[in-house]
Amino acid sequence: MQKIVPLITSGIAGPLGVYHLPRLWLKVSLDSKGLLADGYPAIGTGFDQMVLDGLGLNRDQVTEHIKAKHPSYPEFEAWVQAQPGAKLDTESVKKLNAAILSYHHSSEDRAGILSGCSLKDEGKILDAVRLNELDDWQEFHRAFLA
Repeated sequence: MQKIVPLITSGIAGPLGVYHLPRLWLKVSLDSKGLLADGYPAIGTGFDQMVLDGLGLNRDQVTEHIKAKHPSYPEFEAWVQAQPGAKLDTESVKKLNAAILSYHHSSEDRAGILSGCSLKDEGKILDAVRLNELDDWQEFHRAFLA
């Protein structure tokens, strides 16, 4: 069985307007079926945890729900909305999205990603969203196209 590189980027939002939430749903969904590519955590400590904390969601409950129900993305967003204490007001979402878009990897991580993509680190690509996209595309190419 071929494992899948999650190509939904952290810069994508669903109807709730929350960046990275579709990617988190995809990674946990793929993991629940044993399809998540090696090296990708179902829920990691970076953007995944930022989204959970920013929305006031419990990591274990999110994982359990997706693994038990295998919801479509709109069904998952409806579940998120129904969670007691979920922070989905305009200001909370705006603050979370700004944190995601402005997050930068360490210089070492940036250099490693760019080097792995055969790109020179000229200091032009700093944000983690674009760096992660490059990393995903490189991994997808390696796994499926090369």
